[in-house]
Amino acid sequence: MSGHSTIERAPAADPAAPSAPTAPPPGRRGRSKVAGWLGNGIVQAVLIVVALVWITPLAGLFLSSMRSERDNAADGWWTALTDPSQLSLDNYTALFEDSGITQAFWNTVLISVPATALVVGIAALAGYAFAWLEFPGRNAVFLVVVGLLVVPVQIGLLPVAKLFGAVGLFGTIPGVILFHVAYGLPFAIFLLRNYFAEIPKEMLEAARMDGGGEWRIFSRLILPLGRPALASLAIFQFLWVWNDMLVALLFADSESQPLTVALQSEMRQFGSNIGVLAPGAFLSVVVPLVVFFAFQRHFVQGVMAGSVK
Repeated sequence: MSGHSTIERAPAADPAAPSAPTAPPPGRRGRSKVAGWLGNGIVQAVLIVVALVWITPLAGLFLSSMRSERDNAADGWWTALTDPSQLSLDNYTALFEDSGITQAFWNTVLISVPATALVVGIAALAGYAFAWLEFPGRNAVFLVVVGLLVVPVQIGLLPVAKLFGAVGLFGTIPGVILFHVAYGLPFAIFLLRNYFAEIPKEMLEAARMDGGGEWRIFSRLILPLGRPALASLAIFQFLWVWNDMLVALLFADSESQPLTVALQSEMRQFGSNIGVLAPGAFLSVVVPLVVFFAFQRHFVQGVMAGSVK
């Protein structure tokens, strides 16, 4: 045995040996757990039952809108499932020939689309500023925004109505849009600020080191990463504005009233006229459904991202 010490070397790793499995990141583990839970047969059965319960009134409304007023008065809408001869498009033809209803439909579009786009755009800019920009009074201003969340819409109806009357916006579509934007911004800013604050700081620092300005970082980095939250916010804001009747009932006149107010006026004038109310109500429901399913993938991503953080 030699006098100098020997150094034991670890055996070389066999390249053909399988590598040890690496743990998935926390977000992926959370998504896997949720996906496994939803894959359970009992859970799927419960979800199917819930979906049927939710879709039955919509199916009944659709079939009622396709039946004549005499058939709707005689028996229930489910009889159309066994007697398809009851169904026709006469109610929709009469509905679209009604200039008041068609004008109200386009008024609803002219109110909902700008109110949604303005809220999402302004809230995205403000959310980024509150999350990543340093300016005097940032925390105090954000606390004021959060405090506005507890202000009910009903409190602002009369003061804002007087203000709009003084500046000539009362009874106009821009007035309705401005009211929806003003009351939609606090929640939108709060939501996007919290979402943007979860973005790793290292990514923004790397972008600044590469010479990216704030606007470039916002448009090329923040907006793509925040797409799920933006889509979720757009869906909620659009549904709220499209289905609103209280604000439109007060701030819109007969020329600028949306579909909800027009249908309420029809019901008040003609009572239970299913031939007019059913197709109009289904028309007011189907557009939000189309918007929801169009953004469904982004909406689910936003919900999943919030559930695993």
